[in-house]
Amino acid sequence: MTRKYEAVLFDFDGTIMNTNDIILESWQHTFRTVDGAERPFEDIAPTLGEPLRLTMSKFFPGRDPEDMVAIYRSYQQQVYQDQVHLFPGIKSVIQELKERGYRLGLVTSRLRDSTMEGLYKFGIAPYFDAVVTASDTDAHKPDPTPCHMCLDQLGIEPTDALYVGDSKFDVLCARNAGVPFVLVGWSICVTDEQKKGIYKPDFHIDHPEDLLQLV
Repeated sequence: MTRKYEAVLFDFDGTIMNTNDIILESWQHTFRTVDGAERPFEDIAPTLGEPLRLTMSKFFPGRDPEDMVAIYRSYQQQVYQDQVHLFPGIKSVIQELKERGYRLGLVTSRLRDSTMEGLYKFGIAPYFDAVVTASDTDAHKPDPTPCHMCLDQLGIEPTDALYVGDSKFDVLCARNAGVPFVLVGWSICVTDEQKKGIYKPDFHIDHPEDLLQLV
């Protein structure tokens, strides 16, 4: 049987790893520390998946974004190990894809240290043939560079891979890289209205196991 694809690329936060609460609380901690008050979820949601320094410059104009990032990351490092966990069913899907012979990659805007910490904690690091993080490139989503770097490491053409993610930045990164995109239904980042516009994915899945039907 001829395969439609040879590789599957995954985003990390909000796609394979449920870090939603950790990320939101890290933002609220930053707002409390800097501004003395939290902000509504509606202010934060559109930025999820965006590089931190860029978002900090938007939320805190006139302040050094590096200082803001330091506040955010210091808090997140304290709670990350205890609160991070896999989305239900995602590990078995990753295992099944690997058993079927697919090349697997990870493309994330998270730094390498915490990315690998999460992958090793749940025993899925060995399944990935390539991991590209924010530590590996100065160009970040929606720029196609991280996706292209991962594909180059895998030796796979863009049209022979799927990219699975949860944010509008993932959608645009995949599109800019020429890779078909799968939007996960457990996303908190892309609204139903946005899915009809420029962020419309090639595919949409509601459960991790649905991915096995696409490949």
